[in-house]
Amino acid sequence: MPVQRIGLVVHQGHAAALAAALLVHAWSEDHGIPCTEIDVWSEDHERRSGREEAHAAGDPDLVVTLGGDGTFLRGARIAVKTGASVLGVDLGKVGFLTEVPVGDVVSALDAVQAGGALVEERMTLTMRASRPPGIPAGMETVLCYGRGPALPPPHVRPESTLADGWGMPLDVNALNDVVVEKLSRDHQVSAGVYISGRLLAAYSADALVVATPTGSTAYSFAAGGPVLSPHMDAVVFTPIAPHMTFNRTVVAAPDEPVALRILPHSGRAAVSIDGQLRGVLDPGDWIGVYRAPQRLRLIRLHPTDFYGRLRDRFRLTDAPATATDGESAPFFRPDSPVPPDLAGLRLPPPSAAR
Repeated sequence: MPVQRIGLVVHQGHAAALAAALLVHAWSEDHGIPCTEIDVWSEDHERRSGREEAHAAGDPDLVVTLGGDGTFLRGARIAVKTGASVLGVDLGKVGFLTEVPVGDVVSALDAVQAGGALVEERMTLTMRASRPPGIPAGMETVLCYGRGPALPPPHVRPESTLADGWGMPLDVNALNDVVVEKLSRDHQVSAGVYISGRLLAAYSADALVVATPTGSTAYSFAAGGPVLSPHMDAVVFTPIAPHMTFNRTVVAAPDEPVALRILPHSGRAAVSIDGQLRGVLDPGDWIGVYRAPQRLRLIRLHPTDFYGRLRDRFRLTDAPATATDGESAPFFRPDSPVPPDLAGLRLPPPSAAR
C-alpha cells in the first residue's frame, strides 16, 4: 500500500543523519507525501507518550528513523501504537534493528512506495503493575542525569477486570526489554520472580531483565544470556550479577508471563522500557511482563540475514579456527530444487551462493 504520511525520527547529534533527513524531506515533497519530524529528545517541550507523539505527527503510516538502534527504538515506540511500519536507516555501529545503509535511503523509500519491500513482524512486551510506576518528586534530575528529560509515566490502558488483584494494565510496548534495576550503588534489588504464576526464586541482583527474542542481543546478551532468533516468540528472563548460585537465564514460552515483586527488605528499583526510564518501584510493588497483542512492523528490503549480521557484528569470522579456511559458502544452498522435506524452512536465497 502506498505511503500516506511519514514520521521522521532523526539523531540530531549525527551529521549524516541530518543530511539524510534532507533527502527524506525532498523525496516526500517530490511525491506529495506529508513528512513530519518527531523530536523525541528536545528539552524545550514536555516528553509525550508514544500514542501522543504519533497523534501530534498526524498518525503516520511509515516511521523512518535515522540513527542507530537507540533511535530506532524511539521510533518503534511511536509506530507500534498506531500499527505504522518502521524503516530503520543505519548510522550505528553494533546494532541489529536498523536495515538500510544511509546511502540507500532514497531507493529504500522508492521500494516501499512501489510495494517492493517486505514487512517483518516482531513480538513486543507489555505490562501490568500494582500501581503506575511514576518518578517521585525531586528524583528525576538525578535519575535522568545525562539522559535528557524522562518520558511520562505509563498511562493505564482503558480496560477493566472482573476481580481485584490483577493490577493495572499499562499502555506500554517493549521491543527489546523491560529492566528493573537498583537505584542505590550499595543496595541491590531484591525481588521474587514468578513465571507463569508460580514463584521461581527470590533474587538479589543489580538488575533483572525481561526481554523479547529481538532484545536477546541487547542487555540480556551482555549479561551472558542466550541469542534467540528474532523470528520466534518467547519471554527471556536474565538476572544481572545475582547473589545466588542459580544465575542462568530462563527462556519461557510466549504465553508464560514473568512477574517481579519487590521484596520488603529491597531498596527502591527503577523500571526502564527499551532503555527509557519510566518509573520507580517501592518495596511491595510488583510488575507483570507478558507478550503484547501489538507487534512491530519492520520494513525489510530483503529477507533478514540475522545470523550473518550476528557473525559480522561480533566479528565471529575473526576466530583463529577460521583463519586458514577463508569464507565459507552458505549451507543448504545448491543450485538444484529444494527437496520437499526442506520446503518452508528459512534458507539463504539463491543469490547468497554466488
